[in-house]
Amino acid sequence: MRYNPKFKIWLDNNVLIAMVKGSWSQQDAEDFAQEFKAVVTPLLGDDWASVMLLDNWHLGVPGIEPVIKDLVRWKIARGLRYSAHVYWPSTVKEFQLDKMVQDVNSRFELQKFKQPQQAFDWLETHGFNTDNQQKLAVD
Repeated sequence: MRYNPKFKIWLDNNVLIAMVKGSWSQQDAEDFAQEFKAVVTPLLGDDWASVMLLDNWHLGVPGIEPVIKDLVRWKIARGLRYSAHVYWPSTVKEFQLDKMVQDVNSRFELQKFKQPQQAFDWLETHGFNTDNQQKLAVD
């Protein structure tokens, strides 16, 4: 995994966790998509879930939107069943996120949470357990 100050991505059992921060350029989104696909490879072929930690993300240029839309379609086509977005409510942030996560099929469910523990608890009710949530404290 190549270091990028704008994001950190790791696996915990069958859950991919991504911590993102800063304002994003199109290149940041492309780097994220590439790294995301590389990290999630061991989970492909089975159902999996994701937790997106977005509190420290400060939006992005319009050029990120098609990149992330393509990544969302790619993830769902390859077994993503549940995704939890974690961030303190922000109308502007929610607007951009909603534009990038749309037109998804009924096999996928997205929920939004204010606290990471709420997201992990929700995923656990669907059979997606994590062992190393303490990694959230690592930045």
